[in-house]
Amino acid sequence: MSSSRFVDPGELRAACEKVEPWLSGAAPEPARDDVAKAVRLTVKALSEMAPGRSVEVRVPPFAAVQCVEGPRHTRGTPPNVVETDPRTWLELALGRLKWTQAVEDARVDASGARADISRWLPIVRL
Repeated sequence: MSSSRFVDPGELRAACEKVEPWLSGAAPEPARDDVAKAVRLTVKALSEMAPGRSVEVRVPPFAAVQCVEGPRHTRGTPPNVVETDPRTWLELALGRLKWTQAVEDARVDASGARADISRWLPIVRL
């Protein structure tokens, strides 16, 4: 991944294209490094699109960021948390899964008044 402070759109798109066949069911799960890169870049892109520190988005074991304007959280468990697995995150980030469906199916744990990040999804359209 680039050491740049901002996500390179070409690098983001290339990383997402590597995992898209897996998400669509056309290929087996890609290498862990490929999944990790796509997760990290899309999560970082979200933090650029929604700057702030009121919501913590967690995609273990690959990434966690604080984003969305609002009251800043500094210690303990944040009041606004979004947590999901890498596949679900990538499906959301690439527009293959709707936020409401992911929450309804308990594929995303979203707690707190500001935890709805649907307005920034999808991050990448392929």
